[in-house]
Amino acid sequence: MSFSNLGLSNEIIRAVTELGYTKPTPIQIQAIPAVLSGGDLLAGAQTGTGKTASFTLPLLHRLSNHTPKSTAHGYPAIRALILTPTRELAAQVESSVRDYGKYLNLNTMAMFGGVSINPQKRTLKGRVDILVSTPGRLLDHVQQGTVNLSHIEVLVLDEADRMLDMGFIRDIRRILSLLPKQRQNLLFFATFSDKIKALATGLLNHPTMIEVARRNVTAETVAQKVYKVDRDRKRHLLAHLIRQDNWYQVLVFTRTKYGADRLVKQLGEDRIQALAIHGNKSQSARTHALAKFKNGSLQVLVATDIAARGLDISELPHVVNFDLPNVPEDYVHRIGRTGRAGASGEAISLVSADEYNLLGDIEKLIKQRLPFEVVAGFASNVPHKKPESISDGHKPRRSNDSKGKAGSHGKPLSPRNATGGKNSASRRGVKRDR
Repeated sequence: MSFSNLGLSNEIIRAVTELGYTKPTPIQIQAIPAVLSGGDLLAGAQTGTGKTASFTLPLLHRLSNHTPKSTAHGYPAIRALILTPTRELAAQVESSVRDYGKYLNLNTMAMFGGVSINPQKRTLKGRVDILVSTPGRLLDHVQQGTVNLSHIEVLVLDEADRMLDMGFIRDIRRILSLLPKQRQNLLFFATFSDKIKALATGLLNHPTMIEVARRNVTAETVAQKVYKVDRDRKRHLLAHLIRQDNWYQVLVFTRTKYGADRLVKQLGEDRIQALAIHGNKSQSARTHALAKFKNGSLQVLVATDIAARGLDISELPHVVNFDLPNVPEDYVHRIGRTGRAGASGEAISLVSADEYNLLGDIEKLIKQRLPFEVVAGFASNVPHKKPESISDGHKPRRSNDSKGKAGSHGKPLSPRNATGGKNSASRRGVKRDR
């Protein structure tokens, strides 16, 4: 099947072809006709499956096929709103919209925090057909009366599960209250949860349901491996693996912002060039680091989970979990950065004794045991090390939970313990992106 079989306009097919795409992916084959029909959509797909094009292409087609409603006064009305959880994802999606719609008479805009709001106000005074925004910055404009949402025809919630995890539910509900009732709603998620189900029930009207992969599973193109190592030897093992195997474009995930900055400094001492990207970094620093990583001039990018969604890097070969995530679903999102669009990739997890219960939770979620290896000189020699308190963006503190002991590999402790609990600090302390 080709894109021409999906009912898209010649202008869109021309742009897609020039970008090197000839065959639609499974999510595109199912989602594009569903969106073109005008009905609501609830779609689940793993990252790297072509999800963005599955809603941007039919969205562009629908908007270009009829004239917009005019407004008598105030800021010009926006016709389509795409909400994303992070700044990076907003910029990436808007770039795709521009690329796919290059031969159409439609204007697009990306809007997020971390940069001056004044240039955004000036852009909004002109015609903006498609707005891609983070919830926080959009509400900043709503409060200042500089955005017109009264004629939204299509609403897209991209990475809706991540937005809920980041605490955006109140912002989303406030935004929904500002939109016209008659509109098309498209909700995309990577991992299904009760919160997604509840949001879909209140938002969508008899939606088409699409899932192109089993829920909460990892891509078969990603080779996963666990190295058991003492916590204070992780940094040395990472440097050893990078130098020994001559790794390039290595995306490393840490649990905290403090840990990301510390690891960058330590890798620098090992003469390995690295930069960090997280919520405390300025937008210019985040953009600079990501650009260097994408063009291959930066060997290692260290990130917190704010970057787990929205990083679109072709043929990324290596993802490393320096710290296991506190929420098992985030493991799927992290390693989904590699093995995209059928390419092969490698996901390495450096697991210390106090993370064995987290590993067990991950294996339970993905329904598979992860193979593990021990590198000579880096073996974990402490079988029951007290878990480290997990926070987001602050220097780690010692845990006050005297009962929080690590379980053995394959035998997870209760999910309510100190490091693996669903009510843990990482769920409560996530800084929302604006």
